[in-house]
Amino acid sequence: MPEPLTLDSFRADLAECLFLEPGEVDLEDSPLDAGLDSLRIVTLLERWQAAGAEVTFVELAERTTFAQWWQLLSQRQGQRT
Repeated sequence: MPEPLTLDSFRADLAECLFLEPGEVDLEDSPLDAGLDSLRIVTLLERWQAAGAEVTFVELAERTTFAQWWQLLSQRQGQRT
């Protein structure tokens, strides 16, 4: 079973897709303004779903900052919808 998602692993996942260091990820940034496209978002979503966060692409798309993504993901870990 994959490791549960943590804030550190969330930042690391974002940083990998944005070609940044984890400490350079600003959680108040907009995912689209930061440079994520739909393909990268789906890739991240699949990774987070495998870690037990039950969220959908639409739910992420409705949120405008990485901080809002993290709030949703942290609330949905281990839930089955």
